Amino acid sequence: MRTERNLTRLDRVFARLDREPERPAGLDLPRMSRHRIVLFSATLAFYLAIVVAVLTTSWLVRFDWQVMFFRPYQQWPEIHAFLDYWVVLGQRGPTAVMVAAWLGWRSWRQHTIRPLLSFGAALLLLNVTVGAAKIGMGRLGPHYATTIGANEMWLGGDIFPSGHTANAVVTWGILAYMASTPRTRRYLSALSAVVSLSVGLTTVYLGTHWLSDVFLGWAAGLLVLLALPWVEPLLTQVEGWIFSLRDLWRARRAGLTAPVSPAPARVPHPATAPADEPPLREPVGAARPGRAPAYLAPGPHTPRSERSPVTPAGSRRPPHSERATRSATSPRPVAGG
Repeated sequence: MRTERNLTRLDRVFARLDREPERPAGLDLPRMSRHRIVLFSATLAFYLAIVVAVLTTSWLVRFDWQVMFFRPYQQWPEIHAFLDYWVVLGQRGPTAVMVAAWLGWRSWRQHTIRPLLSFGAALLLLNVTVGAAKIGMGRLGPHYATTIGANEMWLGGDIFPSGHTANAVVTWGILAYMASTPRTRRYLSALSAVVSLSVGLTTVYLGTHWLSDVFLGWAAGLLVLLALPWVEPLLTQVEGWIFSLRDLWRARRAGLTAPVSPAPARVPHPATAPADEPPLREPVGAARPGRAPAYLAPGPHTPRSERSPVTPAGSRRPPHSERATRSATSPRPVAGG
């Protein structure tokens, strides 16, 4: 009796690594729904509220100074070595390489470059928005603060908002954004939230950022993720343009590598050739079937179609009255002399 073998966990993992035969019919990507618009508006309001609170040197700035004087890295020094490595999860270089490798495998498996395009668009929006805010407000960090209780704005710094925090939100949140099922999206959203929150608080522990920097970094990264559906139509056009260039390149490459056979020259019949145009000659290298040369008598020559067929029993040489018949007894010329 034939029984089916139960697949082990390792077999299921290798089955997932196989490439799908064709691109999935519908990739479930988030759209700019009413719920997402409400979240985007609330996050934008929170972003502006943090900026205003810091610019006006409100209670938030005073709380930043209290946390800085508390010096968490001196209160819990036993976790300092671990958090030095944990904060790497917010650095753009290592995290971008890891996430791009995962999304690249998914792009290859699903015959689409949409995951990589979405990740590239998210990083571009992150660099433009966060970089512009950092340079525009120029806030100094806790280690370089000059005046106690001041907001340290427009002094040439680049820590407001926190780049580590915003990058952690976008880099790990893009995995949840590109998830194929709602259940996976919920799990990855929770995981990315925990990583981004812990990375932001780690920068406060190490003393490299104010707490308000972390708040603004969370809002900046979340704004990028919530705004991605607005960019999806443009990404669709870019993907179609890239695939059309790929198909054109493949067609040209196939045309260059395919052997080109020259068309045979058409030789018109002498009877149908124009009077003012000389008949075309066949190429010298053209192969012809081997046959014995036929003897043509002087005078008008009739086409082959008008001649009487020659039977094998008769002579192949046409009779001519003026040719003298060679006698068997006629003397032959002697060579030499």
